[in-house]
Amino acid sequence: MNLSAIISQEEEKSLTALEGFFVLKWGGTNLPSHDLQHHRRVWTNIKEILNHCNDPDIDRARISNLLMAAYLHDIGMAREQGVRHGFHGKKAAEEYISANRLKRKDYEEALNAIEFHDNKNYDNDSGNNPVLKILSVADDLDAFGTTGIWRYMEIYRARGIPEEIIGSRILENAASRFENFKAFSSDKPLLFQKHRERYNVLKRHFGNYNQSMAEAGDK
Repeated sequence: MNLSAIISQEEEKSLTALEGFFVLKWGGTNLPSHDLQHHRRVWTNIKEILNHCNDPDIDRARISNLLMAAYLHDIGMAREQGVRHGFHGKKAAEEYISANRLKRKDYEEALNAIEFHDNKNYDNDSGNNPVLKILSVADDLDAFGTTGIWRYMEIYRARGIPEEIIGSRILENAASRFENFKAFSSDKPLLFQKHRERYNVLKRHFGNYNQSMAEAGDK
């Protein structure tokens, strides 16, 4: 059975339950940058990445883990929008596993990926967890382009980062994400070219933002 057919079957089996659980746990959280639409985009990014992969280890079990990780990786932001949201996301995913009578041992890679996906220093050994590696890249891709511009501004403001340094902080974080993507896509030139252009859109925007802030400060 080909990859697309397996993905479709896993979506048919789990997508409604995952989205329903996310909506329930997200509740009235006012953070559009990380709502259900973000998780849908990340899952779309994962499917795009898989179309550029020739990894024999990407089987049905891994796809099932990737689907869960895509839809629950930021669910912890309903409780905390800082660095510990991955921990809270893992706890919510464990609740989902229990409620749906799934076997935890079948989803250890997804749980690990949800907990550590926001480590943008990339100093965890994600090579031992391909689900974490792919999720991290797919999440990074949603931070590029015009979507990334407003997503970054919303979450960084929510974290209380001052306006005068927010552009520099965003560029620093985005550069780290881009280097991770560049290394990941070294053998995927079409994927790299598409999203390099989206990264450059973000980079130009916040370069101009920083210049405007500097000029305002000189007045």
